[in-house]
Amino acid sequence: MEYVSALLPPVVMAAFFIALVVTIVKSQGGPNKAKEDAFVDAALARAEATRQADGSAGRGTV
Repeated sequence: MEYVSALLPPVVMAAFFIALVVTIVKSQGGPNKAKEDAFVDAALARAEATRQADGSAGRGTV
């Protein structure tokens, strides 16, 4: 029975990892993709505007 207790944690972790990968793959694209892309674009534009307003664009920092 020691082999069962030794194999159980890796098997459970593998099952959760597979479920995670399947969930990530299924959530790519779909009807919400345009909404998510617009949200990210707006956040990047807001960050860029803040960076330019602070004057940090000319310092060579990323």
